[in-house]
Amino acid sequence: MGSKWTVVGISLLLAGCSSEEGATGEAFDPDAAGGTTAGEVSGAGTRAPTSSSGGMTSLGTTTSASSAEGTSLDATGPGSTTDTGEPAESSTGEEGDCPRVRVNVGAGLSLNVRPDASTVNAPVGSLANGAIVDVLGETAGESIEGVELWYEIQNPAVQGYVLSSLVECTTDEPPELDGFYLPLPCGSTAQVTQGNNGALSHNGTSAYAFDFGLPLGSSLVAIADGVVTHVFDETGPGDPCYNGGGMECSGFANYVTMLHADGTKSIYMHLQEVSVGVGENVSIGSQVGLSGSTGWSTGRHAHIMRMEDCGGYYCQSVALAFSDVAGDGVPVSGDMVTSGNCP
Repeated sequence: MGSKWTVVGISLLLAGCSSEEGATGEAFDPDAAGGTTAGEVSGAGTRAPTSSSGGMTSLGTTTSASSAEGTSLDATGPGSTTDTGEPAESSTGEEGDCPRVRVNVGAGLSLNVRPDASTVNAPVGSLANGAIVDVLGETAGESIEGVELWYEIQNPAVQGYVLSSLVECTTDEPPELDGFYLPLPCGSTAQVTQGNNGALSHNGTSAYAFDFGLPLGSSLVAIADGVVTHVFDETGPGDPCYNGGGMECSGFANYVTMLHADGTKSIYMHLQEVSVGVGENVSIGSQVGLSGSTGWSTGRHAHIMRMEDCGGYYCQSVALAFSDVAGDGVPVSGDMVTSGNCP
C-alpha cells in the first residue's frame, strides 16, 4: 500500500479419563482464553512477530493474554490501493450505488466488524480478505487518517460496520462455499467417538462439535478454504498436558482456528503439532496439523467444529453437515466415516 500501517491503526481496526497414547477419547473444551493471534502489520501483507497468550509456564499457569481479534484490521492510511495497485473504489454517496462491498486488506489479513462506526467498542466479528457482504447503509463515523465513511454490512454470520477505505464497492455476489468436508485426508477412515450434543462434553458452546478417534500424528486437513486467525502450539513433548490430562490442562490444547468465506470459523483442537501460521490462506484438504491428545483430553482424538465468529479463537458452535457423509451429513457417535475431501 502507499502508506505505512501504524501500530495504533492496526490494534484498533484490523481483528478424568485415560490419557495414555493407546486410548481414544473425547474432548473437554471450556472457553479458556489463549492462543496466538496476528501481530502488527508494518506493510501490505507483512506481519511483524506475533504475540501469544495461554503459553505454558507451569501446570495451570499461563502467560499474559494477548488480543483475541486475530489477523484483523480496521484502518489504513490515505492513498490505499487494491492488490492490483489500483485505487480502491468508494461510494459516490448516492443511495443504492454500493449494494455490496469486497474486503480488501491484503492476502492473509482479515477485517474487524464493529458494532458502530468507530473503534471504541470491541469487534463483533471479522471478515476474510476477499469476502463479499451486503451493504445496509452508509454513515459518517470516527475519522481514521482522514476517512470517516463507514458501511453498515451484513452476512449470515455478522452485522456491523467497516471502514470504507478497507473495502471496495462491487456488484459481484458473495462466493458460495462448496460445502464442508471431513477433516481427514482423501480416502481415509475414522470413527466418530462423540457427536453433536454428546453427554460427556459436547453441549452448550460445544454442542455441534465432533470428535474423531485417530492414531497420534494423523494428518488433519481444512474442512473448507479459509484464513488462519488463531493458533496455539505451545504444548510440546515433556509438558504435563502433552498426552492429555484433567481440568488443569484446559488451557493447553494446541489448536488452529480458521475463518471461512461465509463468515463462520472452524477449529481443529488437541493437536500434537500445528502446520500453519496466523494469516495463512489454507485451501480445503490442505493439512492444518497433526492429531494428538494435548490439553484437557481423555485420549488421542481430534475435536472439530464449525463456529460463529465472535472475534476469538473459540466461539459458539453452529450446525455442521459434511458433504462427504451420507444421509443428512451429520455422523453420530460410533459411526465410521470415510473422507471425500479430495481437492
